Amino acid sequence: MAEQATTDSRPNIVLIMVDDMGFSDIGCFGSEIKTPSIDALAENGATFTHFYNYARCCPTRASLLTGLYPHQAGIGHMTLDLEAVGYRGFINRECVTIAEAVKGGGYTTLMSGKWHVGGDYLLSATNEAHPGEEKWPIPVQRGFDRHIGTLTGAGSFWNPHTMVDGDKPIQAEGDDFYYTDFIADNAVDFIGEHGVKDNPFFLYVAFTAPHWPLHAFDEDIEKYRGQYRDGWDKLRTSRHEELKGSGIVDSKWDISPRDESAPPWEDVKDTDWEDARMAVYAAQIDRMDQGIGRIMARLEAMDLKDNTLVMFLSDNGGCAEFLKEDGRVEVAPTETRDGRPVRVGNHRDLMPGPDDTYLSYDLPWANASNTPFKLFKHWTHEGGIATPFIAHWPAGIAAGQRVTSPAHLIDVMATCVDVADTPYPSEYDGNAIQPLQGESFRPAFSDDQWSREREIFWEHEGNLAVRQGNWKLVRKFPGDWELYDMDEDRTELDDLAGKLPDKIAELRGLYDNWAANSRVIPWDEILDLPKMAPTKLRLYSTLAYKK
Repeated sequence: MAEQATTDSRPNIVLIMVDDMGFSDIGCFGSEIKTPSIDALAENGATFTHFYNYARCCPTRASLLTGLYPHQAGIGHMTLDLEAVGYRGFINRECVTIAEAVKGGGYTTLMSGKWHVGGDYLLSATNEAHPGEEKWPIPVQRGFDRHIGTLTGAGSFWNPHTMVDGDKPIQAEGDDFYYTDFIADNAVDFIGEHGVKDNPFFLYVAFTAPHWPLHAFDEDIEKYRGQYRDGWDKLRTSRHEELKGSGIVDSKWDISPRDESAPPWEDVKDTDWEDARMAVYAAQIDRMDQGIGRIMARLEAMDLKDNTLVMFLSDNGGCAEFLKEDGRVEVAPTETRDGRPVRVGNHRDLMPGPDDTYLSYDLPWANASNTPFKLFKHWTHEGGIATPFIAHWPAGIAAGQRVTSPAHLIDVMATCVDVADTPYPSEYDGNAIQPLQGESFRPAFSDDQWSREREIFWEHEGNLAVRQGNWKLVRKFPGDWELYDMDEDRTELDDLAGKLPDKIAELRGLYDNWAANSRVIPWDEILDLPKMAPTKLRLYSTLAYKK
């Protein structure tokens, strides 16, 4: 018998998810923000121009990790358990994570960063959460050999809560602790530890940047201070021109008008404060890119770069949430690590960045982040669901690929099991597993004619959409359905609903059938659930979308 090779030739997989970053916030997608590491991935890999997320953090992460729609995975809204099968607030046992799937094929599975698919963790009710129990599953229970990071969503970059190493709580340490660096450094260490082994690894890197609060090092802020004094209107125009020039967006798509809730820049009085908010946001992205650079450098130093598939995307569009001065944020600490009080909210007498502040960058800048699209995180118009997506794999992707066919994060699982040569299970740990909803986009790495066969669907907070080929049917709750030809009008300016009733009826039928089979409950019924009351309080007492 011939001797078998001990080295596994399958690629390593590194999946990088960033948080609340808009469509045009990186250099290769039109931004003035310096992202050389991400830009290099795009230049030497494949750029997807029509890639979609699920409009909000928890549903996106559930869908990304499982290859199912979020309601099927148990997170039809956020992480509060609403005691409805599609809305338990944690990923269920009728799905597998990418980690569980590829681990069955011999991969080592690693995670650094934000989990946020494992139940509700509030600072005001920390004793009510029990990590590791059914309602609070943690990464090392869902297929990851190692995890270091946070279990909840947003939080202080200087003093994050719910940090764990596996199943053990840990605290921020060191005077220079910054969560973005912590996530990147642990990812680098994981590669160093496991990249020397014969079997490949799957590494999920889940940054919290650039989600609020606006926290960054002075050295990074200084790179951008003063760059935004011309305001959001000129920024949107300049980014749009860059996007058209690079071919990321078609020149025939007009930029959407400034959002009606955003004032013209000439009417803004506190321009220094506004400039500072966007400068800190840019600094957060810059620092994240530096971390990605260190990850790629470690792969290259270990001669792993050529046979590692790296994928990069954002969990939703730019975030329009305005942190009210008199509101409360359940994930915000009341004190800094050295005991100083933290002022929460967009107080105009506070400059963002330090650890004793807790601000957001808010709607007008989010409108610029989502150039050229309209609306934001939460909504299923393009500003809420369109993300840059980059795939880099020198051994498997020719440099400079451009993929224009629609794809969705439910396709990531299908692609991972495809390149890992690992079957997607029909049963796992004694549980029947729901059929995979995504399609592998691996053929797009070598064939620019690849196209997704099945429609793509969305529902979040009553905001609905279906994408079929070049057609998109979309609804902003509680409004009427709108219809757009995405080949001609991806910025959703020319609503064809009144002209094509048959197409609306066809797409509504597809949506209704999908919703009925995917555990979707109409949003007005969800709002009436008794368990929804705490969430409604948090949604409407803390955050606002207009000043």
